Amino acid sequence: MISEDVKSQMRGICEGYPTLRSGMLSCLHLAEATEGYITRDGIAAVAEATGTRPDEVDSVVSFYSMFHREPQSRYVIKVCTSISCYLMGCDDIMGHLENRLGIRRGESTPDRQFSLRGVECLAACGMAPALQVNEDFVENVTPQIADMMLERLKSGENVSGMTANWDVAGIGAGEQLVDSTTATIAASEEEPTDSTEKKAR
Repeated sequence: MISEDVKSQMRGICEGYPTLRSGMLSCLHLAEATEGYITRDGIAAVAEATGTRPDEVDSVVSFYSMFHREPQSRYVIKVCTSISCYLMGCDDIMGHLENRLGIRRGESTPDRQFSLRGVECLAACGMAPALQVNEDFVENVTPQIADMMLERLKSGENVSGMTANWDVAGIGAGEQLVDSTTATIAASEEEPTDSTEKKAR
């Protein structure tokens, strides 16, 4: 149930945007944080705050894989299945996780510790294959890294920073990637090609 206090927070969120409907995503995050997942009451409350129809809010919930319509496990593992990750072996990673967890894609373990999902594009194409565990990213995933990740999660440790160059909050975002890119550019500038040398002459 969405309380009047939460509805008031939603109205306050929307008032901070140029148009009320622009606050929809923020209100949906609040609704999910309040009830644990997106409910019909949550959709109705967001629609009221944003001045939209419930079916409009529902379509937004359907579009984004970050919103959930049912109670979630402690750890939600989302394996990217877009083209870059597909070419780099995401199907193998998904199959490996299915075998290790004893569940299929779209299912949860009986103890509600793990849910396994396939999602479209985590915007980590340069570090494919990639997956996300709750809010943490794990990139350049191999079966060995997947095993290490599961062991960490089972022991209560987080997986932030295992292989990721960035995270959802943008803390330390892209530091390793920027450094490696800068180094590559610098090296190319310091080592002229034969054609460059000929032009110089």
